[in-house]
Amino acid sequence: MKRTLFSPSIGALLILSLLLSGCGMQSIPTALNEVEAAWSEVLNQYKRRSDLIPNLVNVVKGYASHEKETLQAVVEARAKATQTQVPSDQLTPEAMNKFSQAQAGLGSALSRLMVVVERYPELKANENFRDLQVQIEGTENRITVARNRYIQSVKGFNNLVTVPPTSWYNSLFLKHEKKPQFSVEDEAAVKQAPVVEF
Repeated sequence: MKRTLFSPSIGALLILSLLLSGCGMQSIPTALNEVEAAWSEVLNQYKRRSDLIPNLVNVVKGYASHEKETLQAVVEARAKATQTQVPSDQLTPEAMNKFSQAQAGLGSALSRLMVVVERYPELKANENFRDLQVQIEGTENRITVARNRYIQSVKGFNNLVTVPPTSWYNSLFLKHEKKPQFSVEDEAAVKQAPVVEF
């Protein structure tokens, strides 16, 4: 009996290993970990912003105590934003929408507060206020970066669970759904260029 270099069992093992190397056995869980880590960073930056707001409100209170309505709106928006939590294992489009609305409400309240600040030149000159304003601006930039990283990690994960051959492995064994992306609340308003009048 003549012995061949490759027996049928070795050939089957070789074919099976080639198939499994591109199946997503490691890449899908790794991508899921990336999504969860990126989401945690987004939450971390929103928390940082939320932690800075009481200090900002207290500084403004000292200068503009009669602007209670605006200050109260900021405090209430912060409370609502911090109560809206979305754990990484519950990232659904509905939960993301609720979270985004709460954060947008806080951003809107902060914008109104900055308009109030414009009426108080002595407040704008206050060193504590300027420092807090710079920290909040920096945090807004960090939020943008964290959201972008989340978007990129979700894109990678969604590609793995929807594009063959890794999607086949996902369909058979893991059964992960696509993760939701951040979206703009009023897409039509964003598409229009802002009107600037002098």
